[in-house]
Amino acid sequence: MDDKIKISLQMGGATFPLTIRREDEEIVRNAAKQVDTRLNSYRERYKGAPLKQEHIITLVAYQFALESLQHQQRNNTAPYTQKIAELTELLENYFKED
Repeated sequence: MDDKIKISLQMGGATFPLTIRREDEEIVRNAAKQVDTRLNSYRERYKGAPLKQEHIITLVAYQFALESLQHQQRNNTAPYTQKIAELTELLENYFKED
């Protein structure tokens, strides 16, 4: 069964109708809330500055992209996996000699 629902998200003073999986509703709404919170934060921070709405949206997108890349970098296990493989091989060779 296709368990999809239609919701309306409000971000940046606009309403966005979406069709999503029911089990994704909480995370989708939380993401929209984060976007709106950051938009409001940047609007307040740059209140009175000659920044257009597009510039504030760009700053929010940049902040999310930076956090995403930092998260990916922290979760990159390739160097550790490679080191574990090297150590495993070293141990296997050591014990084969006995």
